[in-house]
Amino acid sequence: MKALVAESLAVSYGEVKAVREASFSVEAGQVFGLLGPNGAGKTSIMRVLTTLVRPAGGRAWVLGHEVGAEPATVRRLIGYVPQALSADGSLTGRENGALFAQLHGLPRRERADRVQEILEVMDIADAADRPVRTYSGGMVRRLEIACALLHRPRLLLLDEPTLGLDPLARRTVWKHLAGIRAEHGTTLFVSTHLMEEAEEQCQRLAVLCAGRIRAEGSPAELLALGAQGGTLEDVFVELASEPSTGRGTLREIDRTRRTARRLG
Repeated sequence: MKALVAESLAVSYGEVKAVREASFSVEAGQVFGLLGPNGAGKTSIMRVLTTLVRPAGGRAWVLGHEVGAEPATVRRLIGYVPQALSADGSLTGRENGALFAQLHGLPRRERADRVQEILEVMDIADAADRPVRTYSGGMVRRLEIACALLHRPRLLLLDEPTLGLDPLARRTVWKHLAGIRAEHGTTLFVSTHLMEEAEEQCQRLAVLCAGRIRAEGSPAELLALGAQGGTLEDVFVELASEPSTGRGTLREIDRTRRTARRLG
């Protein structure tokens, strides 16, 4: 079963068209990266998939359930780590976990054990009873991921999960995400503009520019679109700088690149 399917998604805020007919699909158990510069529409797509925003057009399904028609079911199946800070700095890590366990509807008798379990999984149990305002940026992010995993979702959506973290903290976050995925088969849908991270961590990528999907494929397939010896960032910059006339398939974009190189 597909973990995620989006067909011609469109999101508008008044006269501003944030997302324009974006289509993609994500296999269950996959790490899928949505790449794009700031303002490309990544967060808007996240908000649709997490039932926070109704699309202006198109449809989306999470594990076979339509987002617009079955929002309560979808929310039970997903975990969401937004880009904005979601942990309360005045509470301890354990208190944040207890609050999210209640919000996720976990039975009262299970909450304390589940919170302890996930704090240990994310390697922050030793700091569980300290106020979150004393945590490092990487610890805060791991706590937020822990809170999103309390109800054991089958799909975890992460909006810029390592934004602002140093390389060591980023590596630690991804190590724990890899462990969770290996143990539970959790599907990860990640938005980012960090090319190295996307190439290392994601099995499949989609490049979103000006609200449109410009290309989709494995990191190797996207790299093949650029010049020999080029980087994923080079491909990304080229796609982002081209006029957005709609979605192009990998084959179509590759054909255009090859023709241009021959003529050049």
